Amino acid sequence: MTICYVLGDELYLNLTNRCTNRCEFCVRDTDGGIADGLDLWLDREPTVSEIKEDIRRFDPSRYREVVFCGYGEPTMRFDDLIEVAKFIKEQYGSKIRINTNGHANRIMGRDVTSELSGLVDTISISLNAKNREEYEKLCHCDYAEEGFDEMLDFAEKCKAYVPNVVMSVVDVISKEDIEACRKIAEDLGITFRAREMIQ
Repeated sequence: MTICYVLGDELYLNLTNRCTNRCEFCVRDTDGGIADGLDLWLDREPTVSEIKEDIRRFDPSRYREVVFCGYGEPTMRFDDLIEVAKFIKEQYGSKIRINTNGHANRIMGRDVTSELSGLVDTISISLNAKNREEYEKLCHCDYAEEGFDEMLDFAEKCKAYVPNVVMSVVDVISKEDIEACRKIAEDLGITFRAREMIQ
């Protein structure tokens, strides 16, 4: 079971394979996985104790930042994520990033953004489309078109608690759509990034 894995100078944490989206471009649908075939499929979700044990084995102080990102949406285990983030901050003082689809508030049934304060340095939220209809067509969200609205609301609320909020798209959409997404992020006062599709 792969919990911690390294890409470049960053340590990644794989908490779950569950997700509220089934995106057309998702790396989970490729045969080779990521990082030279690293298998991130989990037979079961690791316990918090197992996650902490694996983190100790890797020693986060050796890496530029710790990133919650695996073969699923990390905020599906939001309370566990927060417990692990507190452990990392207390034991190692590492910078922490969450890569997310922005559905945490809907998943948890409450506004969780204040709980990120002092723990998460960067949150990278997948914008992925310029409107509700195209988002649903691309992401096949459990919340249908409402997933788009949930994500935008979450992103805006994060600004009060997370120093660096980023919205991103994968470059599988057109240049025109990328620019439309850039405007959405800029109108919200959020940094925008177009990222390359992982092959």
